[in-house]
Amino acid sequence: MTKPAQVSKTNSGKPDPDIVSLIPALRAFARTFCRDSTNADDLVQETLTKAIAAIDRFEPGTNMKSWLFTIMRNTFYTRIKAYTREAPGLLDCVSGMPITPAPQEWSIRARELHQAIQRLPDQQRDVLILIGVMGISYEDTASICGCAMGTVKSRLNRARQKILEDLGEGSPQSLVETSLQLGLGAGSAASERQR
Repeated sequence: MTKPAQVSKTNSGKPDPDIVSLIPALRAFARTFCRDSTNADDLVQETLTKAIAAIDRFEPGTNMKSWLFTIMRNTFYTRIKAYTREAPGLLDCVSGMPITPAPQEWSIRARELHQAIQRLPDQQRDVLILIGVMGISYEDTASICGCAMGTVKSRLNRARQKILEDLGEGSPQSLVETSLQLGLGAGSAASERQR
């Protein structure tokens, strides 16, 4: 029988620096879920509260970061389920729309990329964000998602292919801009893409 993990406390009564040192990583991961930094901080706080309340379920010798990321991901999904039930008609709200659209092509492409990522199935999006954005290893991602490393690689590959399809790109090489393309004006670059 495994002995339950204890949160060691310093003389000042603060939690062990292991948990505290993970707060920046938790905040960065929360920002991938929440646009607003306040909501991201709330998600981190709720994650830490749940983790400390359930510290007896943490298995010593396992990765604390993966455990906290799993709690955060599950907390976020629970919030989203509740939010979608409670917020009808939010898509038609004009207060969330920008006053003037950004004229720069890069911001339009960034929005297209964000929308393509949001259209991915949850499992593929999680893997893409954990590996591609957060830089987490395949091993840790497999631990966070609760699946085999081969499954993680497969999900990542399918996510990349789906995003390329959604963006109308033929191959990964077509995403790389050459110096010639960077010299083109915004109007001619848009017309090149329409061809």
